[in-house]
Amino acid sequence: MATLKFKTSLNCNNCVAKVSALLDKLVGAGNWSVDVTVPAKVLTVETDSVAAEEIIGALNGFGYQAEKID
Repeated sequence: MATLKFKTSLNCNNCVAKVSALLDKLVGAGNWSVDVTVPAKVLTVETDSVAAEEIIGALNGFGYQAEKID
């Protein structure tokens, strides 16, 4: 399984709650997490079937920014 990391604009737990159902459907519950305690608000995703561009596009559709990081 690949690990993808993204710098996001998910600033707080309320923001994360807004996209929870979306991410659960896209990559599966338990396959993602967001660390809102760091400045980059890092979203970590474990997946073998979803491309980074799909995750970025899905978050953009909800009004949030995401940028893939190493």
